[in-house]
Amino acid sequence: MRGQQRIGSADLHFTSTTVHCTLVVEQQLDRAEIAKLIERIDDDLVLSADTPRDDFVVSAFRGSEIGFFDDSFRADDEGVVVPLGDEDEDDESALNGG
Repeated sequence: MRGQQRIGSADLHFTSTTVHCTLVVEQQLDRAEIAKLIERIDDDLVLSADTPRDDFVVSAFRGSEIGFFDDSFRADDEGVVVPLGDEDEDDESALNGG
């Protein structure tokens, strides 16, 4: 958080030797700011888990939330059609918002 503004989200996965993090940043940050954010995640979340690790691996992405979905969400209820199999590129383009 930056003040009251959300910066992004982090998803952590702990293995016996490595902690993997998927970081999605929703704001424009330079490399130094991303490095500070990763350091803070390491200090505040990873090291506080008190799990020994050899490495902390982060995959960082820039993106934005498009929705929150749980078990009650059904594609049919929302009129969403997801093509399966070999469909035309036009259908894939429509699905990807383009």
